[in-house]
Amino acid sequence: MNTSELLLEAFGRVHEAVPAVVEGLGDDDLAHRPDADANSITWLVWHLTRVQDDHVAAVADVEQVWTTDGWFSRFGLPLDVADTGWSHSSDQVAAVRVSSADLLTGYHEAVHRMTVAYLRGVDDEELDRVVDTRWDPPVTAGVRLISVAEDTMMHVGQAAYLRGLVERSKRQV
Repeated sequence: MNTSELLLEAFGRVHEAVPAVVEGLGDDDLAHRPDADANSITWLVWHLTRVQDDHVAAVADVEQVWTTDGWFSRFGLPLDVADTGWSHSSDQVAAVRVSSADLLTGYHEAVHRMTVAYLRGVDDEELDRVVDTRWDPPVTAGVRLISVAEDTMMHVGQAAYLRGLVERSKRQV
């Protein structure tokens, strides 16, 4: 397995998990928050996809699908177009709602396609390319991609846990 294949496998696992987390849930289930300051499944999946879109597009030097494919308009969220959910307040988390799981999976699918297109051409030289000099040491493409893979894996796991809470609460009623 080469580096490109390894990264494709990592991002592919998140891509496989997203539909399983949201399918069959209504908008209230997707928006459920265990308490007033917790994240919802919708917010977690939207955020992990926004971060992947934002960060991979920057590394790949392409436009984000959020804007180029019209996802910002489709979601219609009361947020700035550049917002990825970083440091959202409780009110901002609550504002991230969707009318169906299909919107979340559709956006994630589009971002995954962009990610795969870039990752298919990744080699060791590309992974060593510095993409962010604001840090010490400067961030390389490889470090940024691992950071995104880690973040998306954690958030899809959190969303799966929340789904379990939602399903268990329905069985107890």
